[in-house]
Formats: sequence, C-alpha cells, structure tokens
Amino acid sequence: MEASTLAITILWSLLFIYAMLGSLDFGAGFWGMIYGKDDRTNAGQIANRFLSPTWEVTNVFFVIFVVALVSFFPFATTMLSSLLLVPVGLGLLLLTIRTTFMVFANHANRYQNILRITSGITGLIIPALLVSMLPITLGGFVEFVDDYPQLLYGKLLAHPTLYMHIAFGLTTELFISAVFLMDYSKEAEDWSAYHTYRKHALWLGPISIAIAMLTIGTMPEEASWIVDNIEANPVWFGLSVAFFILGYASLYIKSKHGRKGLARLAMTFIIIQYGIAIYAYGLAHLPYLIYPDLTIADSFTDPSIFYKLLVVYAAGFAILVPAFILFWRLFLKDQRYLKQQ
Repeated sequence: MEASTLAITILWSLLFIYAMLGSLDFGAGFWGMIYGKDDRTNAGQIANRFLSPTWEVTNVFFVIFVVALVSFFPFATTMLSSLLLVPVGLGLLLLTIRTTFMVFANHANRYQNILRITSGITGLIIPALLVSMLPITLGGFVEFVDDYPQLLYGKLLAHPTLYMHIAFGLTTELFISAVFLMDYSKEAEDWSAYHTYRKHALWLGPISIAIAMLTIGTMPEEASWIVDNIEANPVWFGLSVAFFILGYASLYIKSKHGRKGLARLAMTFIIIQYGIAIYAYGLAHLPYLIYPDLTIADSFTDPSIFYKLLVVYAAGFAILVPAFILFWRLFLKDQRYLKQQ
C-alpha cells in the first residue's frame, strides 16, 4: 500500500470514529433537550447521564482528526481552509459555546435548562455544518479566480444535494444515538427510557436509509465520477444494507425477558453497517480530496516524515486506548454511575 493511501485510510478511520462518537454525543444532547422536562419517561435523564462525561472524549477525537489531516496532508490545508472557512468556523464557534456550557452549567443548577437547550440546538446545527462540507468535495461548487479557490455559495445553497446531505447526517445521528441510548437504558435497567428510544429507532431507521439512497440521486452532474465509482462497487454498499436490515430486525426480536429489542446486537450491526458504508464511500472518493483540483498524492507530506508521524501516533494511541477502556468501564458499564447510586 502506498504511503498516501495508508495515510488517507488512517484519516478515514479517525473520521469514522468521530462520526460514531459525534452521533452519540450530539444526538444525546438533542434527546436530552426533548425529554428534559418530560415526567412520563426518564429518557432525558438517561441522555444527560451519558452526555455528562462523554462529550470530552468526542472533542479529543475531533482534535486528533484535525491534527492528523494537517500533518498527513499539509499541502491541502491552504485550499481546504479557504473553501471550508465558513462551515468550520461556525462549527468551532458553536462547539466552543456548547463546551463552555458543559463545563460550567453542571456546577450551577439554575443553568440546567439553558444547558439542555444549548446542547440540543447545537447538537443539530454542528453536525449539519460538518456534513455540509461533503458536497463541496464532489465538484461543481469551486472556481478559481486569479489562481485562488473560491466557493460558489449561491450555487451550493441552491442545490438540493446540500440539504439531502444535511438530512442524511441528522437522521443518521438521531438513529444511531437512539439505538445506543436504548442499549444504555437497558444497562441502567430504566425501561421507560428503553421503550422511548426503541420507538424512535423504529421510525428513524427506515428514514435514514431512504434518505441515504436519495442523496446519491441528488448529486450534481459534476459528481458523476463518484456516482460511477459507487455503482462500480455494489458489493460494499449491498453489505451495508444487509447489516442495516440485521440491525433493524434486532429491534423486533424478543429478549429472554420478553421485551422487544436486542439493543446490544442492534447497535453492533448498525456500527458495522456504517463502518462499511463510510469506507466504501471513501474508496469511491479516491483519489480526490476535492474534485478535480486536489488529490491525496498532490497534498501528501514527505513519506519519510509520514512514517515518523506514524510512530508518534502509535505511541499516543497506546496511551489513549487503555484510557478509553477505563473510561468505558467507569461511566458506561459501572452500575453505580448508571443508576446514580
């Protein structure tokens, strides 16, 4: 495997991890806002209980992804920073506001309501801004003026593919978070929250997969190259659909206690499904970072520097992975925290 291909694979893997963690983080913030004052279910309490420690982990992986992008593909930063300035800038501003409330509002009860609202609203807007970057990379929305790249905001905002990408990102976020919080509720033995999240997962699942199919059909004419690449690799996307069906069917299977839904099995299948879909999309996107002006080979760092960076990242993950496992046991498996004992 070429060094540049290995680098983009690592970067895409980090993107997959952040996409999953971000879906859980931002989705939990939205559900916490929706059910924060609902006395008929504990769904809001479960969402906030999960959200309280985990947003920090999500931010860690976001930072790692950005640092890896800049260090592996330094010659892409000028063009990417010019084209993605608005969505990235707004996203970072909202993330800063959200993080500030997360840090301080938990220490003052009178700010709990505004914390829920802020977390819920930013939990929709931030993913929408991040997903809006994908159409920009497909072609047709960038022009060069005096050798300087400019984003055609008017054309982008008028094209349906932008809104289909955003709809896909939001429905995916809410579906993944609903399935996970269903499993988290089971761990906490909170059955009112369990049935609430199962109900949402049942209707969000088909909508998310339908919007994913429709999104491909709304891509601009200039993106025919990636559509052709997707159609040339039907096996991967077929596997993704197959695992979605397995995960969705798991929501209907009765457990040994007679309750509908095998939450852990459903979550496992859904993660595998999105993992396959993300890597298949990344494969179809090669060799471009932004079509047709920026390829991974053109923007890649020196191979000797890349391999030195790999050693540094390997050492970092050797520390990070055990810490993440400890975090999982403390906050996502420990019954004393799950049941707030």
